[in-house]
Amino acid sequence: MFSSFLIGIGLLSAVNVISPTPQAQPPVVVAEHVMPLDDRYPVKSVSDVFKDNILLTLAYLRGTVKDGSKIDWTDVEKPFTYSFTLQPGQVFAFHQDVLPQYAGEVAVTTHAHFNSTDGFKSDGYLVGDGVCHLASLFNWVGKESGLETVAPTNHDFAVIPDVPKKFGAAIYFDPGSTAGNAQQNVYIKNTRSEPVTFVITYKNDVLTLDITQAQ
Repeated sequence: MFSSFLIGIGLLSAVNVISPTPQAQPPVVVAEHVMPLDDRYPVKSVSDVFKDNILLTLAYLRGTVKDGSKIDWTDVEKPFTYSFTLQPGQVFAFHQDVLPQYAGEVAVTTHAHFNSTDGFKSDGYLVGDGVCHLASLFNWVGKESGLETVAPTNHDFAVIPDVPKKFGAAIYFDPGSTAGNAQQNVYIKNTRSEPVTFVITYKNDVLTLDITQAQ
């Protein structure tokens, strides 16, 4: 009996005890807002131009469009989810011409210039109408996330549906007018000690923007 007891102990000691692997926690949503794209303007034909310009800007951001002469609008208008991450101290700027305090810190921009050469549409008044709506969504979510968010020029001269007026942001890009362009931009700087991720989802005519952080 004693020997069998020792054998039993030996068998037990040979068994590897496997600890359960900790499960990764889902990221925390720091801020989120949605923007329907079918109500950008009371006139449907104009609203559709706004929608297409918003989606084209996001196609440039995603890198699925790089040349305004080679745009597949069927692809631009498909549902998608896209994300990008800012490390601590990095900046998202809506376009490339930035204020001096953000020089050298910009990690992500849309890469778009919002003109006809880039393939942006006109509603009969402006080429690129609707882009300010997207910029205002970024401004709104950025400010509610607590990240450093700056939009030097307000869009209070016109209503942006579904976005509170105080978050309206004007966007402008004229080649060679760097200083003026920089005043009509949106800047979001990751002032946290951890990376933050922007998640953009387009589905069923609704655009959703989240800013998330790992737990």
